[in-house]
This record gives sequence, C-alpha cells and structure tokens, in this order.
Amino acid sequence: MSKKWVIRTRPARLERRVEFSDFEHTRSFLDRAAELAESQGNYPDMSFGRTYVSITLYPEEGRDEIDDALLRYASLIDAIAPAAQEAH
Repeated sequence: MSKKWVIRTRPARLERRVEFSDFEHTRSFLDRAAELAESQGNYPDMSFGRTYVSITLYPEEGRDEIDDALLRYASLIDAIAPAAQEAH
C-alpha cells in the first residue's frame, strides 16, 4: 500500500485521491477499478470529477478495523493507478 492512502479510525477506513491530467486517464482508471472490484468482490466508495477520483475503502461488514485484506486491496488499486498517469 502506498503512502498516498490516509488511514482513518472513526469509522475505520482508508482514503485516497488520485489525480489525472485529463478525463481520458480518469475514465481509464475508473474502468480498471470497476474490473478490479468485480474480480475481488470488493466495491469501494468512489466519487470523481473530470481529473480526479476519490476512493474510500471500508473493512468487511461486521469488522471495525483495517486488516491485511483491506491493505492488500489498497495495494491492488495502487497497481492500477501508476504515478506516471497522475498529474502532479
């Protein structure tokens, strides 16, 4: 999991904002994120604008802490949002 994730405790969650240079890159990321969600059975809360996506990951229902499974999922998201595509 990259250092770009923010850990929140009340309620337990991980948050990250990914910024892109244009909508084409944003849309491409959203498409890959949807495929990842389907393959993992984990559906993050996401909001987006033309050049950004905000992501919130919550633990599985019934759990109240960030566990290794959630950290691994954050790493999978990191893998589809390479720094080369992000605007700085």
